[in-house]
Amino acid sequence: MDCLFCKIVAGEIPSTKVFEDDRVLAFRDIAPMAPTHILVIPKQHIAGVDEITPENSAIVSYIFEVIPKIAKAEGLDGGYRVVSNIGEDGGQTVRHLHFHILGGKKLSNEMA
Repeated sequence: MDCLFCKIVAGEIPSTKVFEDDRVLAFRDIAPMAPTHILVIPKQHIAGVDEITPENSAIVSYIFEVIPKIAKAEGLDGGYRVVSNIGEDGGQTVRHLHFHILGGKKLSNEMA
């Protein structure tokens, strides 16, 4: 498999980790769109939101338990945004399920 995020999980490509356990990895985005921009990914390869099934959906619930802990550790007390892009038209550039945590400033209400 030639998945960038799978290679990051495997340690083949370096990342700036902010959280890791046996199921999830969170690391800083290399092209941040906010002062705090963290990607949270399952270690298991799931291509995107459009491939979540009853068999793999528990990881999504778990990711949403981890996100507030990461946000608190990052000092995002005033709020933050969680985004997942799906497919090429949705702006997903890496076909591995991931959620962006964006914060550290007041974010625009405009949608792209």
